[in-house]
Amino acid sequence: MTDASGQGPETAGAGDLFWWRRDVRPGVTAAFTQVAAGNLAFHVGSDDDAVRRHRAALAAAVGAERVQYMEQVHGSATVWAEEGGNAPVADALLSEGVPVAVMVADCVPILLAGQLDDGRPALGAVHAGRAGLVAGVVTAAVDAIRGRGASGVEAWVGPSICGRCYEVPAALRDEVSALAPGTASTTSWGTPALDVPAGVLRELDALGVPSHTDAIACTLEEPRLFSHRRAPGEGRFVGVVWSHG
Repeated sequence: MTDASGQGPETAGAGDLFWWRRDVRPGVTAAFTQVAAGNLAFHVGSDDDAVRRHRAALAAAVGAERVQYMEQVHGSATVWAEEGGNAPVADALLSEGVPVAVMVADCVPILLAGQLDDGRPALGAVHAGRAGLVAGVVTAAVDAIRGRGASGVEAWVGPSICGRCYEVPAALRDEVSALAPGTASTTSWGTPALDVPAGVLRELDALGVPSHTDAIACTLEEPRLFSHRRAPGEGRFVGVVWSHG
């Protein structure tokens, strides 16, 4: 799948900033970066200057002075960027047009877009790992964006570790699947696993939110994406959504 510029998982080269980038509706673009964009998280590694450079390059690429990030804690807290200050503690960051980002390296990144009553966009970046999915972060984010008056909310789900690769103890698989139906899985080598993307898509469907999956890939299997399981501490890529004229 590609957008008008030809950018997409099938065509993005190793040197491209974005793994996937698409104008998802008039005046709104969603994207997921890849390894070539560099590590975008201060809590990974020790080169903060490099992270600042990478974030500045991303902001320039989206045509913004800066992109709003959050301090993610694997919970369900939802914050509006215009009200939350710099790097609020949250796992869902919403905005009325400010570019917002979610950092991941195996967890599921979700980008949301809807329209407010006055025609302005309502945007969201959601961090849905195993713990966040169980904590209800997907529903919390959708409820919050709709509670602000957004209609026509849609979701774009990005790369994460897949159900064939996310090996977990059997007891944990059973515990999570009881709370997040549809997540029980088996690895390609026959051991217990979790399919967090499947759980996310199931929850979005139950909420009546159309989901787009053409950016999905397995982070463990795809070297152009960061994976904590494959290379702990190497970096984080981001999902970012922004509005423009």
